[in-house]
Amino acid sequence: MPTILDLGGAPAEAECAQLGQTSDFAAVNRFEVEAYRLAIIARFGAPPAGCRLAELANEHDFGTYRTLALHVADDAGPDAQAYADQVEPGLGTWLEAGFTPPVTYAGTSTIIPRTDPVELVIGALQTCRPGPDGRFPLPDFELIHGNLSRAFPEVAEIARARIAEIGA
Repeated sequence: MPTILDLGGAPAEAECAQLGQTSDFAAVNRFEVEAYRLAIIARFGAPPAGCRLAELANEHDFGTYRTLALHVADDAGPDAQAYADQVEPGLGTWLEAGFTPPVTYAGTSTIIPRTDPVELVIGALQTCRPGPDGRFPLPDFELIHGNLSRAFPEVAEIARARIAEIGA
């Protein structure tokens, strides 16, 4: 039987959708879980063979809420176990992955500035990009930029093209 690690619906210290309180909870919750999946990949890299990041439905008295789970196959090798050990604590903040919070909360209403998850990846790639000299201002930026570029090469090309357009 595979191991399933529940990583939560968003970074531990971040505001997130609240079942029974947030308007359009189901859509906001799913969007945050997808953003969290991308943030985990930014910080830790894409899951190796034998692992997959997926949404996990959780039943509650007030309805269903979703979280991000890492599924580790029974026959997964040592790389999968090492990855699981790394991601199990999850993230504390969105910034640890170079992301801005994907949702802004104002009471029960929400604002989602970029509804396309690809734009979240582009934003992180642009935030963590190297300077004109090819050097990264922070070591974590190199890690995040590399992880996202390897996991989403087509999106990395779009981010590079946008940076070139503005001459940064």
